[in-house]
Amino acid sequence: MNQNPIIVLTFALSFSPLVSDQSKAAESDVVSPQVLPGKGLAQHDFLYAGESKQRRAFIVRKGQVVWSYDDPAGRGEISDAVLLSNGNLLLAHQFAVKLISPEKKVLWNVDAPKGTEIHTAMPIGNEHVLYVQNGDPALVKVVNIKTGETKKEFQVPVGNPKGVHGQFRHGRITDRGTLLLAHMDAKKVCEYDANGKEVRSFPAPNPWGVTPLKNGNFLVVDRPSIRELTLRGETVATLTPSTDSPDYKMPSLQMAWRLPNGNTLVNNWFNEWSGKLDRTSPPVQAVEFAPDKKIVWVLRSWESPDLGPATTIQILDEPSAPEQVSFGDIK
Repeated sequence: MNQNPIIVLTFALSFSPLVSDQSKAAESDVVSPQVLPGKGLAQHDFLYAGESKQRRAFIVRKGQVVWSYDDPAGRGEISDAVLLSNGNLLLAHQFAVKLISPEKKVLWNVDAPKGTEIHTAMPIGNEHVLYVQNGDPALVKVVNIKTGETKKEFQVPVGNPKGVHGQFRHGRITDRGTLLLAHMDAKKVCEYDANGKEVRSFPAPNPWGVTPLKNGNFLVVDRPSIRELTLRGETVATLTPSTDSPDYKMPSLQMAWRLPNGNTLVNNWFNEWSGKLDRTSPPVQAVEFAPDKKIVWVLRSWESPDLGPATTIQILDEPSAPEQVSFGDIK
């Protein structure tokens, strides 16, 4: 996804008290304005998936769902999804990582070993996948999906080796050929080279997602804030939806992206395990902010179509090839 250089903003660095667990976050979902900014489903073409009791993913184009995937017999929750330029979809759904074709045929699958979980995965070219395996120990693996051979494997430290579920959710490969990884239980964001050596590390109160930017910086979703950090760890911009968009309650941020137009897209997750969704006043699923914090688009689609909880969105307005990355000598 293309991302324009940041326009340096005069956001105030502001953190609200962190929720102690996701059930408390869900309790604060309240009614949002009925008239929403933007064009609804027609604002962007996009891939959408989320952590829920159902494993579903959607492709929306010109305001219509043109493709969907459903795995009612599977296990786990979709935590990561990447649409490749050839139309294949890479999914990490807690207990497995798989590649499926546009015809919904499983092209490759790896089940998470007992006692482990997989919540983030990234394609490298058309033959390799990098994924992070939560566990004791936690591992970063690069696998050749044609041969099944593990090309790289290294351990990454965690805050709680026994708390597998809370270790990692999101990571991404940078243009530098390194891996950015959000250490949830260690309260930091780290960058690793292809040999597993830590290049840099920055503290983060509650990091869920981390996204590299084209200008070399990266976005960190600290829940409840989104910060843009330089490679020196300097915060150059902060977005706090609780204060910057008080009309739209967003208590459970998961990921954020810088769009080609310079705006920042943030999603908001609803926890289906903590309570039943109130369809008379459902929470918003995503909000797009202009650099001046003006809200230009709000996504809320719980009926016709019901997209479900939001975890990841990939904007498809322009052709892209997220698999065109390298990790060390693998490309």
